[in-house]
Amino acid sequence: MTLPLNPAMAATFPPPVMEARRWLAGAVFPPDRPLINVSQAAPVDPPPMALREALAEAALHDPQAHLYGPVLGLPALREEIAAQWSAAYRGRISPAQVAITQGCNQAFTAVMSTLAGAGDEVILPTPWYFNHKMWLDMQGVTTLPLATGPGLIPDAEAAAALITPRTRAIVLVSPNNPGGVEYPAETLAAFRDLARSRGLALIVDETYRDFDSRSGAPHDLFTDPDWPDSFIQLYSFSKAYRLTGHRVGAVVASEARLAEVEKFLDTVAICPSQLGQIGALWGMRNLGQWVAGERAEILARRTAMTGGFAALTGWQLLGCGAYFAYVEHPFALPSDQLAKRLVHEAGILMLPGTMFQPEGSPEGQRQLRIAFANIDTTGITQLFARLAALPPTLS
Repeated sequence: MTLPLNPAMAATFPPPVMEARRWLAGAVFPPDRPLINVSQAAPVDPPPMALREALAEAALHDPQAHLYGPVLGLPALREEIAAQWSAAYRGRISPAQVAITQGCNQAFTAVMSTLAGAGDEVILPTPWYFNHKMWLDMQGVTTLPLATGPGLIPDAEAAAALITPRTRAIVLVSPNNPGGVEYPAETLAAFRDLARSRGLALIVDETYRDFDSRSGAPHDLFTDPDWPDSFIQLYSFSKAYRLTGHRVGAVVASEARLAEVEKFLDTVAICPSQLGQIGALWGMRNLGQWVAGERAEILARRTAMTGGFAALTGWQLLGCGAYFAYVEHPFALPSDQLAKRLVHEAGILMLPGTMFQPEGSPEGQRQLRIAFANIDTTGITQLFARLAALPPTLS
């Protein structure tokens, strides 16, 4: 007897990072040539000791840290986000317009559950963040791919041409995953205007905003007093404070939208992790300088990446920033085959562009994503040495 499967779930592609890890089966990496893993965009080190001590203190001495909390998150953390975001973006955000989630992926699924269902449409620029595409597929929501071209910056006029009566939202990620590019403030404003004029939601995922190379606010969307009518921001604490395992994210949206989000969150998690929220709040209050140092390190690695590709024959750097370099490779092999070959022939694990583009996309077959935040400048030097040593006729 075979139990039934949800057809939409069954048709959704497997988790790409887990798929890539399976390529390591049977591979041997000698001590003098260890694996360079640039596949997943996640810190590989634990949080700083002071934050770990704060978590330990809460775990030992705060009984509330082990109980259910409010569905939309700890009031103190919502208040801190509202205060810091209002200052940083020069806008007006209230605690009631902030919700805490189990990571930014859950923030996306919660928000999208209030916006679109089976048969509806959502615009995603390509290359896209694959988990966004996976959720839409599982819900029977049609993804409208918005090509971004060589500069990887989406165009609002091109998006307008895709909108139909079934379109519900436009999703942007800046700094971008997988492309690494930072969207200009003017681009985000143009998409806000488009969304508002067509009655759509503009969702901006700012998971990597702490590593933006620009100074000051990356956009002025929150300065508009009417921002809640069309704009929804998503955020993650995983990268800034290395809290990946604690799963803490955030949604900033209208109170009415969050009332709907609360229904979703109550049915899937009841409440966010109490310890994770305590860690995020402590980090916001105490780790400003530490995060600035993390940002400086990521920007140094970004410089090393851009310099490395400038000296590498045949490769084209399409975008570089935050945790990512997105590149075009020079080989005849399509990227999904090439990525598997690189594990065994170069000791490098990276993700192919086919995981970030529509099925059959010729662009995806030429592209690769490199999560360079996982390696230091020494590792980056080794990465380029191995890429430079690849035979030009690799096939």
